[in-house]
Amino acid sequence: MSTEPHLRLPIGIQTFSEIREGGYYYVDKTPIIQRLVQQNKYYFLSRPRRFGKSLLLDTLRCLFEGRKALFEGLHIHDRWDWQTPHTVIRLSFGSGVMRNRAELDDRIRHQLRGERERLQLPAKPETDIPGEFSDLLELAHQATGQGVVVLIDEYDKPILDNLLEPERARELREGLKNLYSVLKDADPYLHLVLITGVSKFSKVSLFSGLNNLRDITLVPEYSTICGYTDDDIDTVFAPELPGLDRDAIRQWYNGYRWGGQEVNSVYNPFDVLLLLQNREFGPYWFESATPTFLIDLLKQRGVFTPRLDKLQAKAQLLGRFDVDDITTEGLLFQTGYITIKDVQEPMLGYRLYSLGFPNQEVESSLNDLLLPVLGIGYSQLQTHQLALLDLLQRHDLAGLEAHLKALYAGLPHDWYRNNPIAQYEGHYASVFYSHFAALGVQVTVEDASHHGKVDMTVDFGGHLYLFEFKVVEQLPGGRALEQIKAKGYADQYRATGKPIHLIGVEFSSKQRQIVAFDVETQPPPS
Repeated sequence: MSTEPHLRLPIGIQTFSEIREGGYYYVDKTPIIQRLVQQNKYYFLSRPRRFGKSLLLDTLRCLFEGRKALFEGLHIHDRWDWQTPHTVIRLSFGSGVMRNRAELDDRIRHQLRGERERLQLPAKPETDIPGEFSDLLELAHQATGQGVVVLIDEYDKPILDNLLEPERARELREGLKNLYSVLKDADPYLHLVLITGVSKFSKVSLFSGLNNLRDITLVPEYSTICGYTDDDIDTVFAPELPGLDRDAIRQWYNGYRWGGQEVNSVYNPFDVLLLLQNREFGPYWFESATPTFLIDLLKQRGVFTPRLDKLQAKAQLLGRFDVDDITTEGLLFQTGYITIKDVQEPMLGYRLYSLGFPNQEVESSLNDLLLPVLGIGYSQLQTHQLALLDLLQRHDLAGLEAHLKALYAGLPHDWYRNNPIAQYEGHYASVFYSHFAALGVQVTVEDASHHGKVDMTVDFGGHLYLFEFKVVEQLPGGRALEQIKAKGYADQYRATGKPIHLIGVEFSSKQRQIVAFDVETQPPPS
């Protein structure tokens, strides 16, 4: 039992001084910050929402303003030149929604005026936005003779808020480009620039001419600059852990990687803090903002859900994002719904990333949100989920057959007629996989490379269920079960000592029904 004192949990607190002076837990990120400020001048960092980007920027602000007392006991305290403070200008687009260029320009002018007044700099005649930003940087530099530190938070939010209206999004993009373009010519006045947001828009579309902007999103040495590592959980938050299942915390909330397997994976801080406060597991991060744009896009593109945990993409695809050019993989990755599982460098010098769900929270929550897109209405969702859980807990295979047949029989014919996703070959397998994955049980997809088929393992309650799913023209042929046996999928699981149920499911594409559900149970080795 830990005897360390309990501090306060910094839920939603983005102000470094409040955390340090208010008796809150703080995970020391200053070793990484020290490396950051010593290497380059212009930086860009993309991380999903609620990962601590705003706190990172506020920590940098306090550091450069020379607030030494706040860093007492932290790594950087005795490794920093406290005699040379820098003026810090911080801009943020995190609050509110701007619907047009005029609203954006008003917000920018308001912030520039606020920074000038805070720094007690003389007012200059009002010009255009680039002129006012340029004047602010020059005056701030003249006031101290030191280079200015510029921190920009949520740089992309005005565009992301309007992605469903491409014309409006382009208009707001041009407004932001108007502001950011100043940084290139302001180089003599600047000491450090860090721009953070959720997505990575192409340099050409937003940072024209700023060719020395270093993107550290996927640089291994900065992979843990936001988020908590396993070590952070076990040391900093040790007093809060008794009474919680440590492996379950890892399974639910860990798994985000910005780099290959050699980098530490991190936990979403928002999830961890709410778990420690509420003492129960829940999809806290996922429920804090429903990704409606993402769901609409997946629906429009006819997503094959078993493949979401088996995606691949080149680095260029993950980093390319624009109003008219959004890859499904890039959007899912940048918003935090999939993460990097592995990196290969197969040939020609490019990096190939294997992508998948970071953890149980995201896999179950996203699939739950996609079930209505696949045709299972909101009103029946909970009934279906509770029934499936009950059947798995009782290992009732006859009941499972009846349940799954009823699930497909309940998909309304009108939905098939009116919904583009019903035209996709993989729809039947998507319903099957997402129904199990949404439950939060341990699901492994063996082969998601072909639409319309899924080989799936469910590990639950001490039993293993191996499913082979086949789409047939009309009549069942018992081939699905034969195929599982022929592939020898069960072999790799025999050492677990659990009973293994081989289940062949055949689905008629004409009748849109399950026409065969063949089961063979292999008892555990004696």
